[in-house]
Amino acid sequence: MAASPSPSPLRIYVATGQDVIRVDEMPSGWQATPILDDTGAQCVAVDPGDPDTALVGTFDNGAWLTTNAGASWTRVLNDDAPTRVLSVAISRTGGAQMLYAGTEPSQVHTSHDGGATWRDAPSLLELPSVPGWSFPPRPHTHHVRWITPHLTDPQTLHVGIELGGVMTTRDSGQTWEDRKPGSQADSHSVRTHALLPERIYEAAGGGVAISHDAGRTWQPADEGMELHYAWAVAVDPVDPDLWYVSAARGARESHGNRGSAGARLYRRRGGAPWHLLPTLPDPLPYMPYALETLAGEGNLLLVGLQNGAIWRSEDAGDTFYHLPLRLRGLLSMAATRR
Repeated sequence: MAASPSPSPLRIYVATGQDVIRVDEMPSGWQATPILDDTGAQCVAVDPGDPDTALVGTFDNGAWLTTNAGASWTRVLNDDAPTRVLSVAISRTGGAQMLYAGTEPSQVHTSHDGGATWRDAPSLLELPSVPGWSFPPRPHTHHVRWITPHLTDPQTLHVGIELGGVMTTRDSGQTWEDRKPGSQADSHSVRTHALLPERIYEAAGGGVAISHDAGRTWQPADEGMELHYAWAVAVDPVDPDLWYVSAARGARESHGNRGSAGARLYRRRGGAPWHLLPTLPDPLPYMPYALETLAGEGNLLLVGLQNGAIWRSEDAGDTFYHLPLRLRGLLSMAATRR
């Protein structure tokens, strides 16, 4: 019987808080290449259909798009849009590429033509809960922390507001549904699943929540977790009941960058309580800001830590391989095969 072909090499785009680094798996090892300097890069997304296309959001420098793996960039987004872009996403739902950018103050911008033109969704700010939205370090404002397109319905979009909760549109942003009971208000990351597209997973400052009906109802999902300031969430692409969360004691420890996060990684299978994953050191001195899986690849988990370290696991987090490189920092990462 013929051997299965080896998977294509990994490519990881990393937003460090200052620049963007492209990390490529090479025959000789791992190669880190700076591809977008001094922009205040906060978040990054890769096109699920094209490993050379990536979208980056920055702190007060707008959104940037590359279609050639960072060899060149175009600054995109409307001239009148906020320049503080704290979440981005690229979707191929329905076959067509859609770009999303979430800003501070909270607004969602969508492009159907590769970033040439954008439209926003002003009705988001008409929700009843808006007066209560805030971001404690800058309490006069709030922002879209995460954008998750539905994986089968191009009109449905879930966004996580920090601090406000998960908001959902089912008509391409014409109207929005407010945060539902059982979900978390301090939303940090939100995921869906290709095999169960109605399922939504949320990691937030108050814990973890899950919806089984596309956000219409929610239930807390914290059983077994000692730490409840959750930041990143990822789900195994093959098994929607296998998922991961990073958590710490609180916001100050998580984001202080002093090596005192006291953070941990958790794994959950099926309806069992959360299981603490073995890490060295334990607890982690730096917060795992990014958890990534790859479409169609079970048990593969990538972990990006605040200090720029990247870990890889092929066995659902039982063991980790530390990539032999150290970046200046890491706020967000997006992984693909090239």
